[in-house]
Amino acid sequence: MTTLILRSPSLTATTLIAAILSIATFVPAAVASDHKMVKEIDVQIDLAALTNATAAKHFATIEADLENALTARIVDRVAPDGIKITVDLSEFELSNSYKEAMNSADTRLVGDVSFSDANDNSNFDHWQQTVDVNSSAGFLPEGTDLSTLSPDSDVYYKAMISSFADAVVQRLGR
Repeated sequence: MTTLILRSPSLTATTLIAAILSIATFVPAAVASDHKMVKEIDVQIDLAALTNATAAKHFATIEADLENALTARIVDRVAPDGIKITVDLSEFELSNSYKEAMNSADTRLVGDVSFSDANDNSNFDHWQQTVDVNSSAGFLPEGTDLSTLSPDSDVYYKAMISSFADAVVQRLGR
């Protein structure tokens, strides 16, 4: 951050305004560089995280799918000295809206997310991220009827992955 020190009593208002405007042009660049840069993304899930057969259908691809979704969102933030994003998925269930309405299912994706920096131990963050049917609804194609959408639908699965990835990237921008 640039500090402006006024030492001359003869500084006019015009000169002061010009100085402030010239400093203001550098502020957006400084703010933009505050975004965390990313070096690596690692997503993990173990078999115990799957809570139903519908979710198990995606076991072989969920790690790569979530890594790809995250990568697509941070492609402009990749740097060799950036942070590592680690996601350890602890629960994954896909259920239809009928079961959701009857409170007999919990459609959700839950994972512990960490940011770590090998170059700066003070640059870290850790939290549990949960996305559910409600937070994922905005990622469904326009006009999708939740009551007719099958839980094993790829559209529904992709919405859950997108919702989770967006939540992580939003936290990254803080």
